[in-house]
Amino acid sequence: MSRAFVFPGQGSQAVGMGVDLAGAFTTARDVFGEVDEALGQNLSKLMREGPESDLTLTENAQPALMAVSVAVVRILEKDGGKPLPSLADYVAGHSLGEYSALAAAGALQLADAARLLKLRGQSMQKAVPVGVGAMAALLGIELEPAQEACKEAAQGQIVAVANDNGGGQVVVSGHKEAVERAIEAAKAKGCKRGMMLPVSAPFHCPLMQPAADAMKAALEGVALVPPRVPLVANVLAAEVSDPGAIKQRLVEQVTGLVRWREGVQYMKTKGIDTLVECGTGKVLSGLVKRIDKDMTGLALNTPSDIEAFLKTA
Repeated sequence: MSRAFVFPGQGSQAVGMGVDLAGAFTTARDVFGEVDEALGQNLSKLMREGPESDLTLTENAQPALMAVSVAVVRILEKDGGKPLPSLADYVAGHSLGEYSALAAAGALQLADAARLLKLRGQSMQKAVPVGVGAMAALLGIELEPAQEACKEAAQGQIVAVANDNGGGQVVVSGHKEAVERAIEAAKAKGCKRGMMLPVSAPFHCPLMQPAADAMKAALEGVALVPPRVPLVANVLAAEVSDPGAIKQRLVEQVTGLVRWREGVQYMKTKGIDTLVECGTGKVLSGLVKRIDKDMTGLALNTPSDIEAFLKTA
């Protein structure tokens, strides 16, 4: 069995996230404490108790998801005695999950990852006034017809494919009116269903350029070292280990397409047959079979998940 560790993106957060890990492992409590200290914020209390409306805010959800993901990997390493390179040949993360992957692989310090994600969330929120942008999921359509629908729907505004998640699930992002037009244009190209998503900003499209500029400046001041296992980057759908190249990909990722389907397929060509989702939720492990029926997805969310995994690892 050849594995990659993958890390979820925004939308997987939920009140109570990480509670059972913190209850079972000092290692998890230490991670959450370090993130709280880095942010000067009691984020772990918000994760534990809510309110959901505050946890869902981009600037809170992003570091919270990263904290739980890193806690899972550190538990495997410290409590399970299994170093990451012995468990996985690659790491990859969906959008913000790329920062989780880099922190888990030792390329980014945990405190730096937390602060960068806080800034990333704030910058993304500020980039476009609330109500101006939107995102929609198109179901039953592949990347190229979705891109054609976006071209037809733009009409002087911005709308672009934000995520190619695989299994006929494509997410588009941009000006609200253009996104609504893209849903209709996609239906004419065979899309079975289009639905607006409950997000606060149009992520992964050119409207996010102010946030990309903010991340470029912030990343210049952060130390980044080669990850212990290679990162499969969202915007490349290929591996990257050079710190300078990783920083550039993180900047491009703010406005660029998350090429998740292609990234998973790239890992398959490198012999990966199992994707292990570390953190909160089961979105990425659920997508695996839709991308490639020969691959397996596994989610490590709870202490029992971790204990069962360690018995086979």
